[in-house]
Amino acid sequence: MRKRMRNYGIKIGSFPTGRRNAITDVKGVKVGHSTVIFGEGKLKPGFGPARTGVTAILPHEGNIFKEKLPASCFVGNGFGKSVGLMQIRELGTIETPIILTNTLSVGIASDALIEYMLSINEDIGITTGTVNPVVMECNDGYLNDIRGRHIKKENVLEALNSASEEFETGSVGAGTGMVCHGFKGGIGTSSRQIEIDGNIFTIGALLLTNYGRMEDLTIKGKNVGMLLKQRLKDKEEKNGIFKDKDDGSCIIIIATDIPLDPLMLTRIAKRSLLGLARTGSFMGNGSGDIAVAFSTANRINHYGENFVKMNVLSPHSDRIDVVFQATVEAVEEAVWDSLFTAEKVIGRDGHEVPVLPVDELLNLID
Repeated sequence: MRKRMRNYGIKIGSFPTGRRNAITDVKGVKVGHSTVIFGEGKLKPGFGPARTGVTAILPHEGNIFKEKLPASCFVGNGFGKSVGLMQIRELGTIETPIILTNTLSVGIASDALIEYMLSINEDIGITTGTVNPVVMECNDGYLNDIRGRHIKKENVLEALNSASEEFETGSVGAGTGMVCHGFKGGIGTSSRQIEIDGNIFTIGALLLTNYGRMEDLTIKGKNVGMLLKQRLKDKEEKNGIFKDKDDGSCIIIIATDIPLDPLMLTRIAKRSLLGLARTGSFMGNGSGDIAVAFSTANRINHYGENFVKMNVLSPHSDRIDVVFQATVEAVEEAVWDSLFTAEKVIGRDGHEVPVLPVDELLNLID
């Protein structure tokens, strides 16, 4: 298993991380994966090779349909096929776990998530309304037989049922076939802790990274991608891909225990995309860059009173800029987490992308 960035002494930003430096530093949040890998060699649509998977984010440990959370979303560039964002934006709540997978598996993932929610809520569709599944995607078709649609309901249920506070990052789950800035990308995570009125709060980010050009890759304001690209070419890395377009996607999930209303969560979701910009993204025309943010501090009962009382951070608080900055830092580091921890994957038709050359990167930033 490849080491995380902080194991090399590299730190992003100024705020401290949580104990795990992960989205699960927000109490109650859990993450699970199901990884689908089989076959090798030439592409045979429907038969592989498969290099894909599912990642599930559970916002809290209870029944989230019965106890919804304040939430919001923001679309930076809308080249995507997500499910459930419209109701999140309209009502300001989230009522299911979040599923991440590949583009052509959104349908089966949505169906499986609905089945999961029906199994634990016998009232849905009978004595109460229906349910709003949240599924988001990136295109892993360079490494994966995406037309084969190898994700099954069982994979979604495996990711949901295996969710834990401890989870892997890199080439796992939905991140198995993803490419970020020309290197192997995938799942990345990070967290930040801030103080408000003597209380410590946590902001956690989980990303599915599948975007960017190698020559734009930037760390701490230094463009290292152009140099790394030239060195890979000099070494005749024939299997490396050097993207001319920023045409992938990135899904950003932000969790926090700060008491926030949907409007403030919208503002946080917007700022999260600045973390991508700091790594070199300009959100290309073909990129789906989408953020969902939720707060675990208040729960909204499905069968509650007509009026909901919530204690929330004031929009005029002098700590809001701190919240924004910590969010951007967590997202930026989560990108690098996906790059540092991603393992080598050889995909369909022998396609391969290089893993981040950590030793060379360290030499460039010393």
